[in-house]
Amino acid sequence: MKRALIIVDVQNDFCEGGSLAVDGGAAVAGRLTDYLAGHAGDYGAVVTTQDWHIDPGEHFSDHPDFVDSWPTHCIAGSHGAEFHPSLDISNVDAMFRKGQYAAAYSGFEGHLAQAGDSEGTSDDSPGLDEWLSRHGVTDVDVAGLATDYCVKATALDAAHAGYRTTVLRDLSAGIADDLEPTFHDLEAAGVRLA
Repeated sequence: MKRALIIVDVQNDFCEGGSLAVDGGAAVAGRLTDYLAGHAGDYGAVVTTQDWHIDPGEHFSDHPDFVDSWPTHCIAGSHGAEFHPSLDISNVDAMFRKGQYAAAYSGFEGHLAQAGDSEGTSDDSPGLDEWLSRHGVTDVDVAGLATDYCVKATALDAAHAGYRTTVLRDLSAGIADDLEPTFHDLEAAGVRLA
């Protein structure tokens, strides 16, 4: 068994002060840093995902419905797309960027970021599933922002891909006040909650 931690979208625009802030986002960044200080050795790999929008079409709207369309956020190369400063990424083995030209919620839609590439990824670079498989990962823990959107989508895709999947609730924060429907959907798909 080899376990990976997937840290989902802990970016400035999703934390307090950002254009699409999640209450508690900055605190999640700090808790993840503390967690990694004591648990990085428990993982065979630590990876991150980033929203990295270039021209995502109808994903952005001046009049968002907050279901399929959202305010502008995480523009590639912007301050808002950067990881929150409270998140220490020194233990991160790989970064996967998603959503360049269309909406993307799951980290499994992302591709490995290429150093020095201002647009962030190449279609030729491996996706998250391919990278995890190459590294012998069988189990994943998923944490980050937001529990009811990108964390959920990433965890569901991980479970569907055959990984034993756990969502770390205390290391995540959601948009909705009531996350029970999200937790129900995750458990129904075989995702463990911890």
